[in-house]
Amino acid sequence: MEWRDQGILLSMRRHGESAAIIDVFTEFHGRHAGVVHGGASRKQAPILQPGAQLDLTWRARLEDHLGTYRVEPLRSRAAAALSGRLALAGLNAVTALLSFALAEREVHGPLYRRSEQLLDLMGQDEIWPLAYLQWELALLEDLGFGLDLSRCAATGVNDELIYVSPKSGRAVSRHGAGDWVDRMLPLPPCLRGEGLAPDAEVAEGLRTTGYFLQHRLAPALGNIPLPEARARFLETFSRRL
Repeated sequence: MEWRDQGILLSMRRHGESAAIIDVFTEFHGRHAGVVHGGASRKQAPILQPGAQLDLTWRARLEDHLGTYRVEPLRSRAAAALSGRLALAGLNAVTALLSFALAEREVHGPLYRRSEQLLDLMGQDEIWPLAYLQWELALLEDLGFGLDLSRCAATGVNDELIYVSPKSGRAVSRHGAGDWVDRMLPLPPCLRGEGLAPDAEVAEGLRTTGYFLQHRLAPALGNIPLPEARARFLETFSRRL
């Protein structure tokens, strides 16, 4: 068995004396692990950093084997990740959530392309948090937990949509919330893709996506806690508010 693809390195761990097992998110083969011989060597270790864009050739005798990778670097994102605390925390949140959420070898082409675009914006701190918020929405959508923010779940109107129902994941208008207003989640304009947004608005959106990551996605995966890397990113981001 053999295939070639591009991928984003999610994680690397040593395997034996000099080899490494890497976990990558690829466009056409999903999240896929494999062994890199010499991957822990001084030559290869700097290449195998989380977030790196790699050209990958995977080989195995049988399809269900772990297999081995031959890797060639396409671009490193290490410099962007080290440009500031927000960039590094954001990179760790993205790679951790992808490792957490994606079933191995299940293809998610659109999400892969969104993830690549997001990581290429890393270091642009003025726009990156909003791009990250939109990426979390895409992650939920791709995994079957998308939010319907087009019109009010209670009245059917599409104006004054300022809440999200935690039960249905649908938008709710100011008047449609009724006696349930205290239980509603915020629906800032940036969640509906309405242009640029201040940090405080993005933070409101992350509160809403975080709810569905924790209360919809995580239970579907066996109630595994969300990666701590996301909480650390939110903490780093909150220092800007």
